[in-house]
Amino acid sequence: MKQQSFATLAYQNKKIVTKREAFLKEMEQVVPWSRLLKLIEPHYPKKGNGRPPIPMEVMLRIYFLQQWYALSDPAAEEALYDMESMRRFSLLELGDDVIPDESTILNFRRLIEKA
Repeated sequence: MKQQSFATLAYQNKKIVTKREAFLKEMEQVVPWSRLLKLIEPHYPKKGNGRPPIPMEVMLRIYFLQQWYALSDPAAEEALYDMESMRRFSLLELGDDVIPDESTILNFRRLIEKA
């Protein structure tokens, strides 16, 4: 388990659960993540000579966020920097993990739509 930032710890101790957080918590439970990942895995880029790919599950979760909240690729990138609830759902820790840029998000979205 990776170490959490002070911002994450402060976020966890807040008193209210927002509607977005409640929705994302429910989606965490109802979306068949492992089945979807198995479908995508044959099409997802493998580690090679370039930069390592963002974990497939992270990208899938970002794709779902885009669909649920009608986010463009640039808006999805910005939301990940701006909203702790979306980072948490996407399994990202600000400062520790690479936040995918809009072109990475675009490439994954195209992969999903094509496959």
